[in-house]
Amino acid sequence: MNRKWLTRLRRGLVFLVTTGAGAFLVIVSSCASLGRLPSGQRLERIEKSPYYVDGAFSFPGTQPEYPTEESSGGMLKALGRFLFGVGERNKPSAALPSAKTDLFSLDPNENLLVWMGHSSYYLQVDGKKFLVDPVFSGSAFVVDAFEGSDVYTPEDIPPLDYLVITHDHWDHLDYETVTALKDKSGVVLTGLGTGEHLEYWGYAPEKIIEHDWNEATDLGGGFQVTAIATPHFSGRFLTRNKSLWTAFVLITPNRKIFLGGDSGYGYYFADVGQRFGPFDLALLECGQYNSQWRDIHMFPEDTAQASIDLRANKLFAVHWAKFALSVHSWDEPIIRLSAECERLGVTLLHPLIGTTVRFDTDEIFPRWWEGIP
Repeated sequence: MNRKWLTRLRRGLVFLVTTGAGAFLVIVSSCASLGRLPSGQRLERIEKSPYYVDGAFSFPGTQPEYPTEESSGGMLKALGRFLFGVGERNKPSAALPSAKTDLFSLDPNENLLVWMGHSSYYLQVDGKKFLVDPVFSGSAFVVDAFEGSDVYTPEDIPPLDYLVITHDHWDHLDYETVTALKDKSGVVLTGLGTGEHLEYWGYAPEKIIEHDWNEATDLGGGFQVTAIATPHFSGRFLTRNKSLWTAFVLITPNRKIFLGGDSGYGYYFADVGQRFGPFDLALLECGQYNSQWRDIHMFPEDTAQASIDLRANKLFAVHWAKFALSVHSWDEPIIRLSAECERLGVTLLHPLIGTTVRFDTDEIFPRWWEGIP
């Protein structure tokens, strides 16, 4: 079976899950990796949220509409394109180059970031260690990581002050990874309801801080996080929006950093820029976009504009170069984003996966994706 048809077979499994195929549902529903829906006191807290309406979370306000022919076909059309519209370069045909930084040997007082592909990254800032949305199992549900992109394991991660989970999708909350990191994680920062999964997987409730949108937590020592509303969704199987997806504003003694999570583009970036900015660094999604779900994922040009709206000094693009979750070419996001950043004068950081980025410096990074088929 050639590569294209293997990809379509895997996407067919996604289609079966999404449409609720009975036999597959019975098998998968018994898996611990699905997690658990909120209940008890956690559900009581969720039901008090102003953003929890008719049994589900929803983004406040009106979303932008894109009334194009391409975007008007509904879910079945989107799934059909996802299954059968895969381009020849949806995945790289050669292994991606990568590096592997020894995180244990880093000076804990240095301000730095190590990107681990897609939306996973390790962050040291003002003496604290953060790990965001780690996925080290080699796949996001039935979608395999690109060869060369999955070089880190839980064993490579040092003890953490904070584990940050933006939402419970498979490409952000990975069962194998977070269970392996349980004893290394100090405090978990996440959105309302996501803690139910983590408790089900063995995390102590006192280690989990769940946030409603616009809720802030003083972490002590000059560190503070605030949950930011973005248009996206949550859910690990057929039930959606029972837990909250969120971005975070991270304020440290000497820095302001925007941890973007997944999001469509909209007015809220300018609002956050006015309320909290300017930011030293913004980490924003760039990849897995499509005109049929533009309200929940940004196009590369949106990402560049969002960094301007946030008044960010530097932009770091994530959510690409590890999984094929849409139909664009694997390198299209960074090609389009780098061109737009050059046009707008945005400082874009685009290091090789696994390299150390000291984001207080003006280091120039190579265009490492060029020449990869």
